Amino acid sequence: MPALALESRLDGAVGGKTATALERAFGMRTVGDLLAHYPRRYAKRGELTPISSLPIGEPVTIVAEVRRASERRMQNRKGSLLEVVISDGAGELSLTFFNQTWRLKDLQPGRRGVFAGKVGEYRGAKQLAHPDYELFDDEQTARLTAEANANLPIPIYPATSTIASWQLRKIVELVLDGLGPVADPLPESLRREEGLLDARTAIDRIHRPEVEGQIDQARATLRMHEAFVLQVALLQQRQSVRALSATSRAPGALLAGFDAALPFERTPDQISVGDRIERDLQGDWPMNRLVQGEVGSGKTLVALRAMLQVAQSGGQSALIAPTEVLAGQHLRSIARMLGPRLAPELMPTLLTGQMPAAERRKAALRVASGQALIVVGTHALLSESTTFADLGLVVVDEQHRFGVEQRESLRAKGSAPHALVLTATPIPRTVAMTVFGDLDVSTIRTMPQGRAGIQTFVAPLAEKPGWFARVWDRIAEEAAAGHQSFVVCPAIDAESQTKDDTADEPAGPSDGETVRTRWGVAQVLDLLSRHPSYARLRVAGLHGKMPADEKDAIMQSFARGEIDVLVATTVVEVGVDVANASTMAILEADRFGVSQLHQLRGRVGRGGVPGLCLLVTEAALGTPARDRVEAVAGTLDGFLLAEIDLDLRGEGDVLGDAQSGARSSLRLLRVVTDADLIAHARNVAEQVLEEDPALRAHPGLASALERRLGQHERAALAKN
Repeated sequence: MPALALESRLDGAVGGKTATALERAFGMRTVGDLLAHYPRRYAKRGELTPISSLPIGEPVTIVAEVRRASERRMQNRKGSLLEVVISDGAGELSLTFFNQTWRLKDLQPGRRGVFAGKVGEYRGAKQLAHPDYELFDDEQTARLTAEANANLPIPIYPATSTIASWQLRKIVELVLDGLGPVADPLPESLRREEGLLDARTAIDRIHRPEVEGQIDQARATLRMHEAFVLQVALLQQRQSVRALSATSRAPGALLAGFDAALPFERTPDQISVGDRIERDLQGDWPMNRLVQGEVGSGKTLVALRAMLQVAQSGGQSALIAPTEVLAGQHLRSIARMLGPRLAPELMPTLLTGQMPAAERRKAALRVASGQALIVVGTHALLSESTTFADLGLVVVDEQHRFGVEQRESLRAKGSAPHALVLTATPIPRTVAMTVFGDLDVSTIRTMPQGRAGIQTFVAPLAEKPGWFARVWDRIAEEAAAGHQSFVVCPAIDAESQTKDDTADEPAGPSDGETVRTRWGVAQVLDLLSRHPSYARLRVAGLHGKMPADEKDAIMQSFARGEIDVLVATTVVEVGVDVANASTMAILEADRFGVSQLHQLRGRVGRGGVPGLCLLVTEAALGTPARDRVEAVAGTLDGFLLAEIDLDLRGEGDVLGDAQSGARSSLRLLRVVTDADLIAHARNVAEQVLEEDPALRAHPGLASALERRLGQHERAALAKN
C-alpha cells in the first residue's frame, strides 16, 4: 500500500466509518486535517488529575486509579448497575454502567487508565455515566515496561461525546505509521537559524513524544509553520490584488466643491489619510486599505471623500454595513454631508433586505442603471440579484462583522474595484498583521475639535449596593437639565433569557460574573415605570427584534430630542448619533467585552455636552470580569484598550468568528504572545516571495498553501 500524504483522503487511511465520524465531529476530510488536530495537553501514567476541579456538565479526560467496583440489581427496572469508584488519591468519582457485568474483569482495584466522559452529578456526588476508558497494561506487564513507560507523555486531545481522546490517539497513531515523507514548508535557512525540526519529525513528536522535552520543540516548529504559511498566503493575496489593473479615479470638481463647502476644518489625521486614499485611487492596482479610528474620528467623512473622487468619472461606490439601523444612519449622514446641491447629483440609495419589495426593486434599478452613484446597504448588496453599472469602490464598515469572503464577494461585482475597510474597533498591531495582512493600514488618532469628552466611572454594586439607586437619580438629573441618556442592557428580557441576536453579543459569564442575566430592556422599563423621578420623563425601549420601521422611528424620535431615556440592547453600539446625549449607564457591564464597552460609551459626549458613562457591575474586585470593567474606566485610549482586551481575553474572542477565514490555521499560534515570531515570519515571507514569486524552489510551501486554501474554500462553502 502506498504511503499516506497529508493530502490523502481520510476514508482511504482509516476506513469509511471512522472517516465519517471524524468529519461529523471535527470537519476533517484529509490526513492533514487529522494531524493538525493537536493534543491540548499531555498526562503521565503516574500522574493523577485532581477530581475536585472537574467541572459539572463538561466533557473531561482524566488519568485515575480504580479503587473499588461493585454490582447490584436495580430496584425499579430490569438489569444490573455496575458502579466503579476511581480516585486521584484525594477525591473520588464514580463511573456507572448498566447491564455490563463483564467490565468487572477489567476494572480491578489498583488498575490505572485514561477515563473520558461528561461529568454529571447524582445525589451531590460527581459521576461519569458510561464513560470511555483505556486501561494501562496489567500489573505484571506494567512492571516490565514501567521504566520505559513511566515518563511517556499521554496526549489528551480535544474530544467530543462521540469520539473520545484515546480513540483519537489510536487513529492518529495508525495514520502516523502509514505516513510517508512530508515536504517542509519552511526554507532551510529559516529552519537552521531558528533550530527547528523537519516537518515529519515535528508532526510525529507533537502526537507521540517519547519525553516531555520533545513537545516544546515540536510546538515551536509547528507554530512557525502556521505563522509563515499564513503570512505567505496574506502577501500572495496582496500580490494578486496588485496584479490587477484598476481604473484610475482622479479627483475633480465634485470633491473640490465638497471640501470648499465643509463647515469645519479637517483634522490633521483626516487630511493625511485622505491624501493617501486620493493617491491610492489613482494607482495602477486596486486600493486595499483598512482605516481604523475611534467612534466619531471622521472615518465616514474620509470614505465619502473617496466616493466623490470615484463618482467624478461616473463610478459607483457601495458601502456595506452590518445592520439595517447602521445602514440607514450612514445614508442619512451621507445625504446630510452632501447637502442639497450634491445629494441629487449622486443620488445616495439605500438597499436592504427588510425594504418592501416594490421599494427594493426601485432601488435595485437605480443601482443597476448607474443612476445611484452611492449605494448603502446590508448583506442585501451581496445577493445575486444586486448588480452595478460601474462599481469602482467598495467600503466595508465594521470589518469585524464581515468575513474576508464577504468582502471579496462584493468586490467581485465590479471590475477590480478599490476597497476601503473601516473599523472603530482599534486593532492591535499583531492582529492587524495576522488578520488584515493583505490590507494597507491607516489610523485616524486625532479627534475633531469641539467635543466635550467623556468621564467614565464604575458603579461597584458588590461593595456599594446603594449606588444602584444613585444611577437612576443621576440620569433623572440629566433629563432635568435638558439632556438625554442611554441605558444599555445585556438582554431583551432577563426573565425569559431573550438575547438580542441582531446586536453584538455581550460576553458570556466568566470568573467573577453572575451566571444569570438580571437586567433586560423589559425589566428596566418596568422599574422606571414605577420610579417617582421618571413619572414625567419620556422613556422608550429599543432592541434588534423589533420591526425595522419601529426601530427606525424610535431612533429618529430620540435624535429629535422627543425621548429623554432610551433603554436598549447593544443595538445602539453603532449608528445612533445624538449630540444632546450626555449619559450612558451600562448594566451588568462585566458581561461585555472591553472594545464593546469602549464603542458603546462613544455614543455620548459627541456634541458640546460633557459625556458621563456609568459601568454598573456586581463583579467582585480582582476577578477577570471586574478587571475588564476597570480597564475601560481607566482610559479613553481605544488603542491601549485593544491591547488590554487582547491580553485579558485572548485572540479567539477578540477576532470574532467572522475572521475564521484568516484564523482557521491558527492551532498553536497565539497573536498575543507570538508577536515577534509573526513579524519575523512576515519578513522572511516577503523575501521568499520577492526572490521566488511562483514558489518553484519551495514545493513544500506551495503544497502547504494549497492545503490551507482548500480548507478555507470548504469553510466558505459550509458558511454559505
